[in-house]
Amino acid sequence: MIVEDDERISASLKIALEEEGYSVSELSTGEDALDSFRASPVDVVLMDVMLPGMDGLECCRQIRKISNVPIIMVTARTDTHDVVAGLEAGADDYVTKPFVLKELTARIRASLRRSQLKDDTTRVTIGNVTVHTDEGIVTRDGNDLHFTKTEFRLICELIDNLGRLLSREQLLERVWGYDYFADGRLVDVHIRRIRLKIEDDPANPKHLVTVRGLGYKLVE
Repeated sequence: MIVEDDERISASLKIALEEEGYSVSELSTGEDALDSFRASPVDVVLMDVMLPGMDGLECCRQIRKISNVPIIMVTARTDTHDVVAGLEAGADDYVTKPFVLKELTARIRASLRRSQLKDDTTRVTIGNVTVHTDEGIVTRDGNDLHFTKTEFRLICELIDNLGRLLSREQLLERVWGYDYFADGRLVDVHIRRIRLKIEDDPANPKHLVTVRGLGYKLVE
């Protein structure tokens, strides 16, 4: 699903993605995109931030309430605040305009791969949080926590390396599947979102800790 109010950009994207073998729907407003998604869910959403009426950030938040579908924000804004706002709204990734089609299609393929991956272990408990890696479920004190697929892949990667330091670059490669398309902000924002869900005091985390200047690690 392409959600873009610039007809020229939307049309050119649709043609390019169809040539790559994707089936594409086009919507120009957040309201229409949300209605369409509720009626017929898709595999990936490309969401422009600046939309008439409901903007892309709010549309992303609303979709996130009902689905873990991969969402890639497409924005002309490169300021850190705007990028982080998109990720905080629930986006898994972002690209900035003008973008290179090769980069965008690479991100789409990576998003699809992440959404299809499954883990074959069972469950791991960290503090009062239990991660059921075979079921895609995270619970805290027995209550289900809402994790996006990217957040779940990230915490599973940290569990696989329990007690070991992972750099942002390693996490980008293993979770997002990126090497030269890397941006550490993707990792930082998703780490912060996970802390809000699993830590008693997210500002002073006990389990998902930062090793300043180096990266992150998960400890029991």
